[in-house]
Amino acid sequence: MNRMIKPIALSALTLALAACSQQEQYPVSQDELKTEEQKQAYALGSSVGRFVGRNLDQQEEADVMLDRNTVIAGFVDAVKGEVKLSEEEAETLLNDLRSTVMEQRQNVLGSKAAEQGQAFQEENASKEGVTVTESGLQYEVLEEGSGVSPAETDTVEVHYEGTLVNGEVFDSSYERGEPTVFPLNRVIPGWTEGLQLMSEGGKYRFVIPAELAYGDREVGGGQIPPNSTLIFTVELLDVKNDEGNDADATAGSENSN
Repeated sequence: MNRMIKPIALSALTLALAACSQQEQYPVSQDELKTEEQKQAYALGSSVGRFVGRNLDQQEEADVMLDRNTVIAGFVDAVKGEVKLSEEEAETLLNDLRSTVMEQRQNVLGSKAAEQGQAFQEENASKEGVTVTESGLQYEVLEEGSGVSPAETDTVEVHYEGTLVNGEVFDSSYERGEPTVFPLNRVIPGWTEGLQLMSEGGKYRFVIPAELAYGDREVGGGQIPPNSTLIFTVELLDVKNDEGNDADATAGSENSN
């Protein structure tokens, strides 16, 4: 079962448990949860409901609406063994729905993110202390470092927080409680370029245009919409060579671009 089929099937389940079918009263308990079995059943339903709610919200953000009464009717028909579509027909329809949602999200959310990103970049570029590179990367020095600078072939250890232009945090090593280590040539271009401007001990703020980030791809299950401008606050803690050992100042200088 593909990823779209599961959410739609779960949508039907949740909505059927939460409402009444237009065809037939569907039993929903209004009693207080007293027994362990009742609590377990309710926990399962509420867990599915939260998941489906997020899924339906994402579809509606892309202007793809499903009639909820029809979803409920499909679930009830399946329970009664009176499904009006074969499994093959349903799978084809749901695959088509998945394609539509993906295309619509790219068009609707991508256009919105591109407009917001461009406006943010223009405003940010005019601020004192902000430098714009030839590629379009914007950076601001929050704290200057005194150690070596990484080359593209180096591995770095960093603490960072990433947000969208609306301030929503989508990733943070601070929240995880530990820094991240990665090869500098295996991340988005904005990171590869930006961190080479830094020295160990430095802290910078980067505004990365979509073309230096994830482009028109949607990332993180919708956390990062297509065409998103990304903002990262980055602390460069350590520079390592490709063997994983600390790089000395000579190696860092010779390999810098």
